Amino acid sequence: MPLPIVIADDSLLARKVLTRALPEDWDVEISYATNGREALDHYRAGRAAVMFLDLTMPDMTGYQVLDALQHEDLNTFVIVVSADVQPLAQERVRALGAVAFLPKPVTPEALRPVLKEFGLHA
Repeated sequence: MPLPIVIADDSLLARKVLTRALPEDWDVEISYATNGREALDHYRAGRAAVMFLDLTMPDMTGYQVLDALQHEDLNTFVIVVSADVQPLAQERVRALGAVAFLPKPVTPEALRPVLKEFGLHA
């Protein structure tokens, strides 16, 4: 059974780059969100065992999504993918429950060890 994942980013290009970085042999069902509210909708519908989350999106930021997930008993692996690589941003997202932080653009070489660390891919 495929693992449901959501890629949440308002940039079509960023969504495509991240999709291409996913391991080819990873059995996943991908949903896409263009803002934080859509990401939460996917989560609530059970389509986000793993969530790749941008921080800067319209309507609802990645920080706000993480905060909402905490209040809903976070039950997903959130990997933040952002161009904001400042240490403070990384600390803040981890405090809000993200398991990892990857800088944009994501490469397969950067993503694979993170997936392996959390038992999401061999």
